[in-house]
Amino acid sequence: MFGIVRPCRHRLPEGLRAEWTAHLCGLCLALRDGHGQLARIVTNYDGLLVSVLTDAQAGTTASRRRTAGPCPLRGMRTASVARGEGARLAASVSLVLASAKIRDHIADGDGVLRRRPLAAAARRTAAGWDRAGARTGGALGFDTALLVDAVERQTDVERAAGPGTPLATVTEPTATATAAAFAHTAALAGRPGNAAPLAEAGRLFGQLAHLLDAVEDRAADAAEGAWNPLTATGTTPAEARKVCDEAARGIRRALRGVDFADRRLAHALLAHEVPRAVDRAFGTAACAHSGAPAAVAGPHGDAGPHPQ
Repeated sequence: MFGIVRPCRHRLPEGLRAEWTAHLCGLCLALRDGHGQLARIVTNYDGLLVSVLTDAQAGTTASRRRTAGPCPLRGMRTASVARGEGARLAASVSLVLASAKIRDHIADGDGVLRRRPLAAAARRTAAGWDRAGARTGGALGFDTALLVDAVERQTDVERAAGPGTPLATVTEPTATATAAAFAHTAALAGRPGNAAPLAEAGRLFGQLAHLLDAVEDRAADAAEGAWNPLTATGTTPAEARKVCDEAARGIRRALRGVDFADRRLAHALLAHEVPRAVDRAFGTAACAHSGAPAAVAGPHGDAGPHPQ
């Protein structure tokens, strides 16, 4: 499981924790139902934000929920989970971005993908996810070509980057892709006036996610000789932290311009958990309940992955 918004089970009130789980499980099941069991491996904590934002604007109704069967990570209990357009858009976005990540790892020759047979198999999987994500996105009026184009530009952006290149330049493709996904939730929810502030929130969230990934990977990238935006641009940890803090504050400001039916979960995740993600990446956060780094809240409070 991956993503920067990983709320500790102690911080979300029980009602919001159940809603968060409903969106996580809803994304996982939308991937399974629409694209097969293998697609469930792209379930991630940040992708479910698309589903959360859709429901936060449209309101949670019985038509947006379904009862899911027993799951090992829910103690083999059934649960009410998210369904509908928000979960399907989250699935589409997750598939396309996961496909892009695979292609990036192949291009970099990471790990087992240095081996040609495995790289070829990974390319076939990535191509299938691209097509599947495009079909689902198209049915929802969302053109995933926006995401694919943004991701494909990333390689050229990285090649051109060097000392002094602004971080905003390096993170622009990710920011553009995330802005498009966040903005489309306004169309799904029937609140077109929310598109602009959600695009801004998405732009900043995409930038932040890219940078936090770079912060967490910097040491490993250096050891492996892999490209890292902070190292390539000569950005110090203090400078990176300043940009991340500004992005987190900008997300909070953008959310003030969004007309929500129920803002509680979206606000908790984007206004409160995002700054904690920054603290966690820079090693300045711990869970107050345990004294240890903040635990990832799984479907029933555990720190494990979603079932595959």
